[in-house]
Amino acid sequence: MKHYLFIVLYLFLNLLIYAFHSTIWVYIFCFIMFSAVVIWGAFDITLGYFVNSITHKRTEIKEVALTFDDGPTEFTPKILDLLKENNIKATFFCIGKQIEKHPETFRRMIEEGHCIGNHTYSHSNKIGFLSTLKMIEEIEKCDKAISEFGNLTTDLYRPPFGVTNPNIAKAIKKTQKKSIGWNVRSLDTVIADEKKILRRVTKGLKKGSIILLHDTSEKTYNVLVELLLFLEREKYSTFTVDSLIKLKK
Repeated sequence: MKHYLFIVLYLFLNLLIYAFHSTIWVYIFCFIMFSAVVIWGAFDITLGYFVNSITHKRTEIKEVALTFDDGPTEFTPKILDLLKENNIKATFFCIGKQIEKHPETFRRMIEEGHCIGNHTYSHSNKIGFLSTLKMIEEIEKCDKAISEFGNLTTDLYRPPFGVTNPNIAKAIKKTQKKSIGWNVRSLDTVIADEKKILRRVTKGLKKGSIILLHDTSEKTYNVLVELLLFLEREKYSTFTVDSLIKLKK
């Protein structure tokens, strides 16, 4: 995808330069356009601009992956109860600090057969400005918490906020992780109305979709109740993200 963006941008800018005879304003405009593309690429994980992330499963079967970020939290046990009642396995991208706060819930995730991914140690709001070394430290500290409290390792990594850049790309490569994105973003941490969240998810659903949710609120639990009913009604099955990695090996 990033190659197409560069080609289109290159052709467009050359056309401008030819049309306006290389004026300073064309170069300024070129710089602004280039910056916009880079920023867009950094914040939209589906583009694969800096990092090639897995965002969906290629399948003809009606199946989706339920993924939860930012846990474990005090709301995670209710979500685990609901998943257990429906015999569904999900993928949890856990923050290292949250694992340390809720070790019993974290171990329960593993015991009940859910897939675990790395979501950095602190999930800092400044994640996009960290150096490569700091990013490596964030990933490795989370790995340490996963190993210490869950006695397992994971190849899966989800960039906080879906933000990627050259430093993050280098850190992912250095720690030998597989970057996992999504193609259905619920925005359940932003939208207040549960019905709107549910509509956003179900409207964007396709075969093989990876759905981004957060096990951080009662609101998401309520949405999940309705989402599971929708999936059952529409005859969707579920898969965990680690199965995609196994298919690629």
